[in-house]
Order: sequence, then structure tokens, then C-alpha cells
Amino acid sequence: MAEAAIELVGINKSFGAVHANKDIDLTVPAGTIHGIIGENGAGKSTLMSILYGFYQADSGEIHVGGRRTVINAPSDAIACGIGMVHQHFMLVHNFTVLENVILGAEGEPLLKTSVAKARSELERLERDYGLEVDPDAIIEELPVGLQQRVEILKALFRGADILILDEPTGVLTPAEADHLFRILRQLKDEGKTVVLITHKLREIMAVTDNVSVMRQGSLVATRKTAETTVEELAELMVGRRVLLRVEKGEAKPGDFLLSVRNLTVKDSRGVTMVDDVSFDVRAGEIVGIAGVAGNGQSELLETIAGIRKAESGEVTLDGRPVDLTGGADPGDLRRRGLAHVPEDRHTMGLVLPFEENENSILGYHGDPAYLKGPFLDVDAIRSDARDKIEKYDIRPADCRLRTANFSGGNQQKIVLAREMERDPKVLIVGQPTRGVDVGAIEFIHKRLIDMRDQGKAVLLVSVELDEIRALADRILVMFDGRVVGEPPREASEGEIGLLMAGVETREAAE
Repeated sequence: MAEAAIELVGINKSFGAVHANKDIDLTVPAGTIHGIIGENGAGKSTLMSILYGFYQADSGEIHVGGRRTVINAPSDAIACGIGMVHQHFMLVHNFTVLENVILGAEGEPLLKTSVAKARSELERLERDYGLEVDPDAIIEELPVGLQQRVEILKALFRGADILILDEPTGVLTPAEADHLFRILRQLKDEGKTVVLITHKLREIMAVTDNVSVMRQGSLVATRKTAETTVEELAELMVGRRVLLRVEKGEAKPGDFLLSVRNLTVKDSRGVTMVDDVSFDVRAGEIVGIAGVAGNGQSELLETIAGIRKAESGEVTLDGRPVDLTGGADPGDLRRRGLAHVPEDRHTMGLVLPFEENENSILGYHGDPAYLKGPFLDVDAIRSDARDKIEKYDIRPADCRLRTANFSGGNQQKIVLAREMERDPKVLIVGQPTRGVDVGAIEFIHKRLIDMRDQGKAVLLVSVELDEIRALADRILVMFDGRVVGEPPREASEGEIGLLMAGVETREAAE
């Protein structure tokens, strides 16, 4: 039996009436990768935030390396050799990689000396752990996979022997996630201890040694990963059997509700992000767009939603053209029956300081159902929010709670409830299950199929190829801003992956 790197004994934490952690006893053996799974709001992130010093437990003890330890702040955790990579990265976007790594840990009184030493140490860590990244690159210019490497380097630079990762693959492509797992295995081989918080059961099975399951604030089971199954873990998480596959009948496509013709979109730098794209979505079908993040999918959705100006092309919504010159009003498009779930809930989907009930009507606040004369009808808004909370199992069930205080998966459900419950004709949705637990994924997938079967047109963008293959009636693949193929439904993951990588496109060009 390996020595325990971490022992949590009798940990309790409440936020008002919400008992987030209930008498948690958890042991993480040293030199292992330990998974912690559970539904959104099960208390996983709260527990790790206590270990990292963001919160203090109401009662209980923390032992690190066999010694009882008091952790009142992240600086205490860092001093104990604990590092944490958060779900939403804690980086200064206009700083370089090196500047972010040394921020708060400069060490030497002379910055020049400190920077020189830091650069040497950073280069050593990159070599040792396969975390190569340009030390002089500006963070905002790096893809998210490399930004995550910077977060890991920050923790290692501060001497972390225990590394906590909170939903680390939520913003990564499958290839980036595979590379992250290779890094985690290498960290383990070097004697580091890794705690992995995730909703993705396949990742648990692929990379962990042990897994602990939390449900409604309690730790309900710990298993050796080799001795459990995805089905058992899903049932432990949710407290019932979970359908891990999508059940749907054949689509019955009807009229064209969304048509895109020769759409070209450039970003603020003048770089073409969407290049002469054309497709249709009919009533009663789901069209999925597969592709590695950054190949124009985000810009495509934003243009259709009236948020981004197009360079050229046409978009037709239920037979009527959409103004692509920059004059399109997203509010008018909503009134015409278009609902939009953005890929980034924080940047475009929510106002985090607002209460949950305020976000639940965001963009629809002019609806007469929410008005009393010229003023908002607060009682009606809160009643509507409570209905959505119950229907979508949003936790905690408090419509007055600030949205920033919900877990990422519950924030996602707030956005989905707001858009899906408007009964739109066309739903365009980006990354619908990003950061969402297995029980909620089952619910969201069922709702998307229900909308299709009710005659809605659904345009789905997801980096989860399994999700695209399970839900979509037709699949389009985007690479470098273009639609490079529409593989048949029986196409394998490998065949679609080649299109996503642009392999066939390049070969055709040669």
C-alpha cells in the first residue's frame, strides 16, 4: 500500500443552506493518478478548493504527506507542494508565458536575475515533462491546449508534487486530451501525485489508478479503476442506471429552415475564418459540424446568430434573409425563431454577477410574460426560473444565487434551459455538453432529439466526435474554414478524423 499523499478526514462545508461537502473521508496514495467524479454540483470542486486553500472547511482535517496541515490560503497549499490547474485558466492574457510562470513567485529582488533563473528552470521543466511552449509567446495568442501547459508549468515551477486538475479536457480537442494524458502519466512516473476532477468516464478509465465518486456532497464509493466499469461508475454518480448511448428513431426532414450560401467571414485581423461555406438544415433533422476547435465553427455560429459581420454570402432563416452586413439584430433573430447556445458560456452566454433568474431570461427580457407595464415582473421571472431549475435539475435549486457561484456544468444548463424552452424553430448550439456530467448529458441529448422530433432544425457544433456521431443525422466536417466533406453515417471515427485533420484535402491538392 503506497504512502498517502493526501488524507482528508471528516471534511464538511456549507454555503448557507447548501451542504456542499458532508463528512468526506478521502485518501489519495502517493505516486498515483486519482480520479474524482460526480454530477454537477456534487461537491468535487468545493472539496479540491478546500485542499487548495480557496475555501476553509467548517470541520475536518487535512493531512499532506502524513502530517496534519492547516491550509488557509493557496500560498499555504503551494508551500505544501500542492498545485492546481483550474477549469477556467488563471492566466494574464497579455503577458508572456514566462511572465505568467514567474508571476507571484519572482523570488529574487532583482527582476533581471530572477527572469534569467526562471527561464532556465522553465526550459528544464519543458524538457523533462514534454511541456514544450515558447516562453516568449503571448498567452492570448496560444491555443487553449498550450495555455493549459502553461498552467501545469506554473504549478511545477512552484515545486508541486501534488497536482489537482479541474475538468482539464473541457476545452481540449481529442488529440490535445491524449497528449495531456501522456503528460500526466509521465508526471506519475516521476513520482508526482495527480488528482483529476472530470465528468468524462472514458478519461477516468483511460488514465486513472483509482476513482472516488461523489453524489450530493457525499463520497459514496472509491474503486480501483481496473476493477470497475463505466456503467457502475455512472450509476454510482447519478444513483440510478444511466443510458450511455443515444436512442433515436429515423429523422423525418421537412422544409428548409436554415440555409447558408457561400458564406465568408473574416476576423478582426482580416484572416478568413469561414471560407465559402454552404449547407442547409431542414425541419426535423440535426446537422452536426465536426472539426478541431479553431477551424471556423465558432465564427460560423456567431455569424448565423447575427453577432459577427460576414464578408460575403447569404443566410436564410425560415425563408427570410438575414442581414449579414453587421445590421442583423440578434434580438430580432430570436423573435424570428432562432435560439443560440454559444460555445463559451462565460464570454457570450451569461453575466456571471447576475442572479440565476436574471440570466434565465437574458436576451428575452422584453417578452411580455416578463413585464408588468414598463417594468420587469420580478415574481414572474423568478417563477419561470424555478420551473427551469426543476426541469433541468440545476443545482443548487436557488434562483436568487449569483450565477458565478454555480458549477460550470450547472451554468451550462442555465443557458440550455433559457434557449431550449423558447420553443425555437432553429436551434444553433455550440458544445452543448461541455463541462456537463453524465446524467445531464443523457438529459441534454434526449432534449435535442425531442426538438428534432418536434420538427425543429438543429445545427450542432461539438469537438466531441462521439457526440456528433451519436446525435447528427448528417455530418459536415470543417477544416481551415471550409466544409471539406459530408461523410456517410456509417463512416468510422478514423475516416472522419482524417477529414478533420485535413489529410484528404491536402492529398487532393497535391
